[in-house]
Amino acid sequence: MTDLPQALASVMTRVAGPGALSGLGRLSGGANMESWAFDWAGRGYVLRRAPSADYMAERPYGHADEAALVMAAHAAGVKAPEVVGVLAADDGMGTGYVMRRVVAEVSPAKILANPPPSLLADLGRELARIHAIPRETIPAAIPLMDTAQALAELKARFLSYGGDRPAIALAVKWCEDHLPAPADPVLVHGDYRMGNIMVDADGLAVVLDWELAHRGDAHEDLAFGCMTVWRFGRLDRPAFGIGSLEDYFAAYETAGGARVDRDRFRFWLIYRTLWWALGCLQMGQAWRSGADRTVERVVVGRRTAEQELDLIRLLGEEAPAAERARGLPPSPPPGSDLTGEPTNREMVQAVRDWIEGAIKPKAEGHAKFEAVVAMNALGIVMRDLDAGVRAEDQALSAALMSGETTLAEPGLLARLRRAVLDKCAVDSPKYAALAEARAEWNG
Repeated sequence: MTDLPQALASVMTRVAGPGALSGLGRLSGGANMESWAFDWAGRGYVLRRAPSADYMAERPYGHADEAALVMAAHAAGVKAPEVVGVLAADDGMGTGYVMRRVVAEVSPAKILANPPPSLLADLGRELARIHAIPRETIPAAIPLMDTAQALAELKARFLSYGGDRPAIALAVKWCEDHLPAPADPVLVHGDYRMGNIMVDADGLAVVLDWELAHRGDAHEDLAFGCMTVWRFGRLDRPAFGIGSLEDYFAAYETAGGARVDRDRFRFWLIYRTLWWALGCLQMGQAWRSGADRTVERVVVGRRTAEQELDLIRLLGEEAPAAERARGLPPSPPPGSDLTGEPTNREMVQAVRDWIEGAIKPKAEGHAKFEAVVAMNALGIVMRDLDAGVRAEDQALSAALMSGETTLAEPGLLARLRRAVLDKCAVDSPKYAALAEARAEWNG
């Protein structure tokens, strides 16, 4: 195994000149890539690299092209990181690149608790700048998204995962029926949301995580950060959890962005919610395949329930009024605990308590993050054992995707609502939209 500090020191000597390495530490979080903060010659940097060669194998472009794109964005005046060097094959560190570190807040919870007054306008302005990056400066490897083809690929992935989630099937069919005409392509960041920006007292400081960038419809970027999941509980503020869509769109258009089409925006809001539902399922597949065996993968895999809830909330708006007003069926009764030797639930509880009492207090940095994720995983198992039910239904999913069954069927929307409520209560009970949906649906 490569000695990371020694190898990184060699890289920094090459790209930044003589110095000494200090303060090297893995940053917590980072669902897709490793990030390491460190100092070199008195300045702060961040190394972004792939956790394994297998992880990069199916990506449309590698880190060299990603770094070139970030440099093009920075040169165009976008608040993108400043790249100082790209890892070479003989560095022995995999693939990645080094950026100057920005000192600002990245936690969505902390940012949304007291956002700078200019932040929503900053987000609209910066997205307009991203979409205006000159086409000739965008690396040729950055792909052009064909929406119809991408939707077909999502459908194929859904079927490969079992094709048994009615909420996902309903969304696939809706997107097929509402596919917009191709748009004049711009550079799409692809992951423009809270969690991928840093904020200081003056507002937006930097836009991070460019690995999903592609050329396509500007409305995809406009919608992504407005998904329920990326509002981090601020459900009354549909734009990033900060403010209104009207103010966000106005800031984008004022900064040079094209006029926002509300129908296109809704399509992409539903499409990206569907995309993330399947993205969560894919995390579980990555764990099963051995490509990434971290416990974080299996926990994120269960966050599909959040997106299924959001999809039913979005798509239920188009059901007949009588179906929207129909009461929900009751939840299945919970299973009863057994007497005698410890149950599976009790054994899981014991392991969770041990992690909380003996492991988490002694852990630091990324190890502490992993301990919390492990506790979350065991909490899901305990609630699942209590509930004893899931929301999968392959036959209903097939009927919804074919159009044979629709939300006009009496009682179907109510059954779907009950199913996603119960599933989300097991997999993600603290999800803010769960409480709101319960209140809306009297569930």
